Amino acid sequence: MLVFSKARLVFLSVPKTGSTAYQAALAPHAAMIVSDPPELKHAPVFRYNRFFRPALEKYIGAPLDVLAVMREPVDWLGSWYRYRRRPFLQGQPKSTHDMSFDAFVDAYTQGEKPPFANVGSQAKFLEPQKNGTAATHLFRYEDQAGLQSFLQERLGLEVDIGRQNVSPPMPLELSDATLAKLRRKCPQEFALYDSIRPGGAYTPLPRD
Repeated sequence: MLVFSKARLVFLSVPKTGSTAYQAALAPHAAMIVSDPPELKHAPVFRYNRFFRPALEKYIGAPLDVLAVMREPVDWLGSWYRYRRRPFLQGQPKSTHDMSFDAFVDAYTQGEKPPFANVGSQAKFLEPQKNGTAATHLFRYEDQAGLQSFLQERLGLEVDIGRQNVSPPMPLELSDATLAKLRRKCPQEFALYDSIRPGGAYTPLPRD
């Protein structure tokens, strides 16, 4: 998570959306950098609202805009699948070695997910809170040009983003049946992603 006090902007770090690269590039310009532990670096909207927002609004002022990035749901799961195939995880409960991407996604749709498929939810991460706290700008991961243009205008600086923490590319095959199951079990992920419009506008999903 990055806080830019002069720009009155908070950049939440949704996992597997390139947040590490943005943090590395923008950290010198941020008033506050939360890079560890992961539970705080990747603080979702509810955690930001509970622990960070009150202090930030007290000392910086309200309102603060909240920026986040969302990845296409299947592509997001593909990134997690590749990430958990790293050699040092082999043999551990969170490893995705010796399984297909299709099996990984099928496990993700289960009510009680096994450890290797327990990777969270982008929609839950971005869920608006009862007091109205929500992401005010949401960009698709694929719209890097739009995101960087927004940051350049808002922060008043050139944004040069490198690539960090990138999982090795590999073909990812998903059967029609598993994709249909994913869409049926996790409709909020697709609905939120499909609602994102150019420039960071989107339609927040209602709370459960």
